[in-house]
Amino acid sequence: MHKPPLHHLPPLLLLSLTLISTVAASPTTIIQQFKEAPQFYNSPDCPTTGAEEDESVGENSIFCSDQAVHVAMTLDTAYIRGSMAAILSVLQHSVCPQNIAFHFVASASANASLLRSTISSSFPYLNFRVYLFDDSAVSALISTSIRSALDCPLNYARSYLANLLPPCVRRVVYLDSDLVLVDDIAKLAATPLGDTAVLAAPEYCNANFTAYFTPTFWSNPSLSLTFADREACYFNTGVMVIDLDRWRKGDYTTKIEEWMELQKRMRIYELGSLPPFLLVFSGNIIPVDHRWNQHGLGGDNFRGLCRDLHPGPVSLLHWSGKGKPWARLDANRPCPLDALWAPYDLLQTPFALDS
Repeated sequence: MHKPPLHHLPPLLLLSLTLISTVAASPTTIIQQFKEAPQFYNSPDCPTTGAEEDESVGENSIFCSDQAVHVAMTLDTAYIRGSMAAILSVLQHSVCPQNIAFHFVASASANASLLRSTISSSFPYLNFRVYLFDDSAVSALISTSIRSALDCPLNYARSYLANLLPPCVRRVVYLDSDLVLVDDIAKLAATPLGDTAVLAAPEYCNANFTAYFTPTFWSNPSLSLTFADREACYFNTGVMVIDLDRWRKGDYTTKIEEWMELQKRMRIYELGSLPPFLLVFSGNIIPVDHRWNQHGLGGDNFRGLCRDLHPGPVSLLHWSGKGKPWARLDANRPCPLDALWAPYDLLQTPFALDS
């Protein structure tokens, strides 16, 4: 069912919802107010998920349904504005929006009730749960990277989804918070994973793969042979389709942690949570069309300069890198492509509040 563009929808209801988020770089408290999003409905041909018969949160609910599209995202106050836009974009372009189950992961030290009320106030009809991630264990494994934002323990939560989500969730689409979809997420979720693959993602074999690891790694024969029997290519971990059953059976969380432990002893990479994924999975993933991750729109990890789209069609726009569209828009220094993110921004502006 075709969804009209957001600007053709009925006027958004205004909320008096207040989200208080503390910016680490400043003691100032920022108050963000968000609008209520429209409700989106399934087309007549959508399959049933079981939630219609069982309103509980038990094994037969949408949160355990194989007919549902399961989406996992992290949730925190620093990126809540991006998360809200991502959720809206997923719903707006879905043929079966009521069949989407969102699984949000928040730090155990976060104000989970505030995050939960923020989501439910802007999306009253959303199917979602919030899972608390005890980041104390992973914190001890994190090595400093080239950008401090990459060192946040919540960035590593994607490695623990198989443990955090209920065992009945067999497949999930993981999404970063700095992206928007312009296509039906069900198409991405339906990516065939074959008989053995654990995850699928767009991969980029033209990227300089050696740059993701240090000379220490490549000069060590026992380490560099890690990729000897694989056609290893870079892939971005901000958009992944994951078979959680296979992940659990292969204990891939432990495999990732083992590389992080080695990194603490000898520096073999510079980039946060990405390299352990490459070490474990690169060369063994199912490649997804590049349209599903037009990444790098936030520029590099140092200056966040403007970038153009990659050639080809677009189903997902991803502002990976230092520059985030909401920050550049607020600073009145947007990049041209930030205008594609703006229609999904649910932030309530002072002008709208006064009108």
